[in-house]
Amino acid sequence: MKNLFTTLILIATLLPACRFSEKKTVPVSAPKNTALSQEVFNPLKEGYKLFWEDNFAGHELDTTKWKIRGNGPRRIGYNDPSMVKVENGNLYLMYDIKKDSIMGCAVGTQATFNTTYGYFECRARLQRGDGPWAAFWMQSPQISQGEDPAVYGAEIDIFEYFRGLGEDHMTHCIHWAYGPNQQSVGALNSELEGLSKGFHTFALEWTSEKYAFFIDGLKYHELSKGLSHIDQYMILSMEIPSYLQGIKNACAPDTFIVDYVKVYKK
Repeated sequence: MKNLFTTLILIATLLPACRFSEKKTVPVSAPKNTALSQEVFNPLKEGYKLFWEDNFAGHELDTTKWKIRGNGPRRIGYNDPSMVKVENGNLYLMYDIKKDSIMGCAVGTQATFNTTYGYFECRARLQRGDGPWAAFWMQSPQISQGEDPAVYGAEIDIFEYFRGLGEDHMTHCIHWAYGPNQQSVGALNSELEGLSKGFHTFALEWTSEKYAFFIDGLKYHELSKGLSHIDQYMILSMEIPSYLQGIKNACAPDTFIVDYVKVYKK
């Protein structure tokens, strides 16, 4: 009986590390943020029309729109197709540890949908823990073939959510010229009160003149460096760190939940 009591006390002390508090509050004003303006962007009012979408209906990934991406070794773990699930109208991208395997996942449209320019938006709930991170990004299939982003494209990180940087903190980056002369812009930093709770929208407006990054319809950053002028594809991923130290504060399992992805074009 004494050993049983000791075991129960030990479990009780360990469990709180994986609990996440979500206090219910009544909002009385718009959440604090670092957006460039408080005007909400509406793509339909700006001349865009809905061109492509996935609302993740049904019980499995729509493979006419997405393919599970990059199965196999990934940093300190593996991308595993078992970490991708569709149910209740959502896409679930999971992180987990099973036995000695650290697992993440990704889906992409490389084989199904590539395009140039538009307004790219997802509505999602971010992961709860610190270590693995949720990401919505675009990639060029030619990025490692040359150094001019206009010709060979870029990696456009619409968002990456590293919870260790702060619950209300998000980053955005541009990379091009994969290889020894790779160039980057960012990380660009954004703050939104309440970002870690509930669903939010994350978007990129990509034109021939600029990239603009949005959270909940508010523009946070606009830049013209590293502009791609070629077809690119979308990726949603639950990323794994490069070092074991990176998951010391993680909690497995953890999930990046996506409600929809929409693409608007002019």
